Amino acid sequence: MYVCICHAVTDVELRDCIGEGARTVEEIGDACGAGTGCGSCLDTVDVLLAAELAPSVMADLPLSA
Repeated sequence: MYVCICHAVTDVELRDCIGEGARTVEEIGDACGAGTGCGSCLDTVDVLLAAELAPSVMADLPLSA
């Protein structure tokens, strides 16, 4: 899914940036451009960043029963 339309950044690319060390919205912008255009994706970038850095216990549950 595209997170940033301005720079065609997908959620996978965003997670890769986080996996490579980006820890702030600004660092993600520097790494892949997300959030540096119109800014409408900043909330989504922030939520994905928080989810990746502090995953819930639900992340360890199996995807199917």
